[in-house]
Amino acid sequence: MSTTHPVLTRRRLLAGLAGASAAGFLAPRAVAGELFAQVDLRGGHDADLSGLLPDAIDDQSRLFQRAIDLAAAEGRILRLPPGTYVMSNIDLPDGARIAGVPGATRLIYGGRGHGLMAEGARRIELSGLVLDGANQKLGPHVSGLLHLRGVTEAILEDVTIAGADGHGVTLEACGGRITACEIFGARLAGIYAVESRGLSITRNVVRDCANGGILVHRWSPGEDATLIDGNRVMRIAARAGGTGQNGNGINIFRAGNVMVTNNHVSDCAFSAIRANSASNIQIVSNQAIRSGETAIYAEFSFEGAVIASNLVDGGTVGISVANFNEGGRLAVVQGNLIRNLTTNGPYPAEYAGFGIGMAIEADAAVSGNVIEGAPRWGVLMGWGPFLRAVNFSGNTLRACGAGIAVSVVEGAGAALISGNLFDAIPGGAILGCRWNEVVTGDMAKDGAGKFTHLTLERNVVA
Repeated sequence: MSTTHPVLTRRRLLAGLAGASAAGFLAPRAVAGELFAQVDLRGGHDADLSGLLPDAIDDQSRLFQRAIDLAAAEGRILRLPPGTYVMSNIDLPDGARIAGVPGATRLIYGGRGHGLMAEGARRIELSGLVLDGANQKLGPHVSGLLHLRGVTEAILEDVTIAGADGHGVTLEACGGRITACEIFGARLAGIYAVESRGLSITRNVVRDCANGGILVHRWSPGEDATLIDGNRVMRIAARAGGTGQNGNGINIFRAGNVMVTNNHVSDCAFSAIRANSASNIQIVSNQAIRSGETAIYAEFSFEGAVIASNLVDGGTVGISVANFNEGGRLAVVQGNLIRNLTTNGPYPAEYAGFGIGMAIEADAAVSGNVIEGAPRWGVLMGWGPFLRAVNFSGNTLRACGAGIAVSVVEGAGAALISGNLFDAIPGGAILGCRWNEVVTGDMAKDGAGKFTHLTLERNVVA
């Protein structure tokens, strides 16, 4: 006579444990279904119940898709145990929530079209996952290893994204938040967000990407309101070349009302923070270290920029608020520290060249800044006729090749240069220029003379 022993499976083990722990609380008539109902209160859905196996050699795309669909349909979190899962062409349905063990649950892209994608969902949540693109080619229908389109609330938390053939993550017309994630090794940018709807990008690490760090763009100028706060961005290259299109740590393009605050950005081929045609931009309390070109840039057709309390160490230009010729105007530049600039740029110098602490042109209040170690000019004020309503007061310039180069070209507008301190400035404190040509002596000593658009007062030359 033989005895048949039941096979011990994970499901049976869970049932046994649940029964043992609950024995003192459940009535004797409780049945197994009721026990599992108690377990289900966790809101989780175990991956192995759908046939998924960690560290399997085979591609598990079909099983993975089934597990996601089932969990989303039941309103549950798909909880993945540690291990490696090879998958491709995964479509995330509305309500998909996938949670792994941070650093230990790895989803490897198998290279057959796209990695993870969602379109038109109300809410998608990913947490505790590693998405590895394995440098496998993405299909033409996506630009990111994780590509989300029209997701009202996209939640990414504690997700690592590595080795993407395109962007690490692409968000088109999405809201939500990306928090505490690490993104590296992307062929394009770490994060590419376009036409966002109240997106937050906070406390992430974006590093070692080939062409960009965090990009917030719009197809045409408009309200965007993305918050970019507390991120660490480092070692961003410009493999695709250009003179500023690539190689920026944080790049804002046509996106209005964006806040860039408390970020640490270092070793970028071009700018640490570059805002192009981005009105009402705030760039506040950031560190921009060892930039390859202009460290902090507000350029082209913007109206409204607040650039305050930033620390710039290294770069060819510290802070530039430029392109009045394109409509770039209206700025407050206050309380920034700029130092250790260089004349060696990533391309042959143009216009006024490199080695300039600050460039400013139109409708601006500039106060309380300290500029040290700009080898060419401490400040470039205006360019040809493109100068209007600049109040430059209460700033300190020291150890610069020369102090302020202010435009005296016909048509240049009013500038007030008042109460500034110039120390160890061998080339002169305030000089009138016609584009690159110096045409006056030191006006800090001699006065503005015939240039009635200039008001100079109470400046100190040490």
